[in-house]
Amino acid sequence: MGVKAVARRRQGYAHDVEIEGRHAILMDEPEGAGGTDLGPSPTRVLAAALAGCTAITVEMYADRKGWDLGGVEVEVEMEYGRASLPESFTVLLRVEAELSEEQRERLLVIAGKCPVHRALSSDTPVRVEDRIEPL
Repeated sequence: MGVKAVARRRQGYAHDVEIEGRHAILMDEPEGAGGTDLGPSPTRVLAAALAGCTAITVEMYADRKGWDLGGVEVEVEMEYGRASLPESFTVLLRVEAELSEEQRERLLVIAGKCPVHRALSSDTPVRVEDRIEPL
């Protein structure tokens, strides 16, 4: 199973990113980095992807277990290191329901197993084709 995402320049650093031909995200850079701040930067979208993936993974697990979590909120804080590269991610999981200590521990383990977390914490290969094609 594959996913295709295509970024098309709008103006300056602003790009419309189309995912699977069905969804779109506008990405840009902050003004301090030469962009126009029309949308989040790609690294900020990465933090958002981690937050969304963690929330969905936890909710799917709770549903399978028959646990009613009530409201769910996942906060991700990303710290930048050298060369404006993400250096660390801190994930905070909040749920409305009262949980046993065992449920809490299990949800924390499951939160660390979301696909985005696993990709960020592994050596997922990224290959850039050695060709440039005309539009």
